[in-house]
Amino acid sequence: MTFEVKVTGHVKSVVDAELPGLVGSLVASGITAGDASLWGPAAEDEASRRLGWVQAVSVSRPLVPEITALRDEFVAQGVTRVVLAGMGGSSLAPEVIAQSAGVPLVILDSTAPGQVLAAIDGDAEAGGLAQTLLVVSSKSGSTIETDSAKRAFEAAYRDLGIDPAERIVVVTDPGSPLEQAARADGYRVFTADPTVGGRYSALTAFGLVPAGLAGVDIEDLLNEADATLLEVAIDSPENPALVLAAAIAGGGEHRRDKLGLVMDDAHLPGLPDWIEQLIAESTGKQGTGILPVVLLPVSPEVESTPEDLQVARFVDDAHKLHLFEHHHGEILVSGSLGAQFVVWEYATAIAGRMLGIDPFDQPDVESAKVATRGLLDARPAPTPPAFVVDGVEVRVSDPALAVSGTVAGVLEALWATVPADGYVSIQAYVNRLDVPQLHGLRELVAADAGRPTTFGWGPRFLHSTGQYHKGGPANGVFLQITERTDVDLEIPGRPFTFSELIQAQAAGDASVLAEGHGRPVVTLTLTDPQIDVLSLFEAAQ
Repeated sequence: MTFEVKVTGHVKSVVDAELPGLVGSLVASGITAGDASLWGPAAEDEASRRLGWVQAVSVSRPLVPEITALRDEFVAQGVTRVVLAGMGGSSLAPEVIAQSAGVPLVILDSTAPGQVLAAIDGDAEAGGLAQTLLVVSSKSGSTIETDSAKRAFEAAYRDLGIDPAERIVVVTDPGSPLEQAARADGYRVFTADPTVGGRYSALTAFGLVPAGLAGVDIEDLLNEADATLLEVAIDSPENPALVLAAAIAGGGEHRRDKLGLVMDDAHLPGLPDWIEQLIAESTGKQGTGILPVVLLPVSPEVESTPEDLQVARFVDDAHKLHLFEHHHGEILVSGSLGAQFVVWEYATAIAGRMLGIDPFDQPDVESAKVATRGLLDARPAPTPPAFVVDGVEVRVSDPALAVSGTVAGVLEALWATVPADGYVSIQAYVNRLDVPQLHGLRELVAADAGRPTTFGWGPRFLHSTGQYHKGGPANGVFLQITERTDVDLEIPGRPFTFSELIQAQAAGDASVLAEGHGRPVVTLTLTDPQIDVLSLFEAAQ
């Protein structure tokens, strides 16, 4: 078996109760056959146009020699470095594919100007811009972050005397604005299956082209996935996708609606980030959903697990650990990366049916984009901070949160608003290359707030957990972290810069969460990020 899932304790009783109904409903074979009616009449139209991922392995096979030949061509031209400009499913899958294979692939899924400049400049070890290939990946062809990165790279290539058509490869849906522009400009274009949604696109051109051009053996990945297809198609209690779906979405009124993703298996780095997007964007809507929380083996939520959080642990051999009764009460998962992609996609689609929602739409993602566009058009004066202390500007959605006049007091006030079944979301709109340690704030906040805590780099998370935060249960509280920086970069052909764009994205999302959904939001702006991050850590302890 290419994929193992083992359950014990409470979660086993949930699975045992749910499995007969899942098997009897023929949902596994129904998905494999492309039955769009499985998610109810309201979702049938969307589902009828979003089940192409089931056939992704066979459809993608012909891409392998084409991608391999193109990589050889670029290597012969002196390309030593590949940058991927993409958001959400267009970047998370190739990121984990490359990381798992130990192959360098620079992911540009940020509008932080310093991060964009670093992606353009490269370095002495990996190569500079002259040795860099850019893959521009956007399903819709109109993603603002990806379009902005493309414009910046095009200008930089021209400044070096390089024709962008010699160094840019495009992946998009057929007929998109990006395809039309790219073909007109003479770029190499790969079109993906339009019946596959972005978060289910790991085994399509969106996952395979960037990873393959970077040097990953993508045929091996497809073989891993292929070996799992029969297991997930059979209506049987042994079907790992049915077991996993029952484990993460079963339990009825007493369902644990938060899923802790713990990585013990070192050969699949980054997989929880991909699963986080898949589950959050697929299930977080209509006031329900499953909140994925990416954790360390020593995270507070693992050492003292809340009653509403179910831990799923990725291990080398789930069967062996199960025999020795390790990690009682958890979901133990093991398997190759290709198998993980297939099983989690099936399980998430089945979980959507169990929750009574459409797992293929994302109705609340657009609201933050609209708010961002409005701010970029109107250019209002920045909202003055409630107060400034130790270089940190503090803004709050409710004046009561700022009464203390200290960052530590504001955080305590924010934690006090977390409902008993709620969670904290940290959203960092900063150059993560400069302050990567900021991710460690998650551990401190989880311990201090005493509730499951998610962490997302902005604007990356907007294309991942952003749907859940707006469409899922209204029990989250939000800590935004932004930065002031002298570094900026123009976006050719646009009336705004990268710095103005990322600031508008942060402010736009905060307004949607606070004004549109009535959620508590605190925004901390670091005026000197390298120094201020230390005071932020002290305040969160």
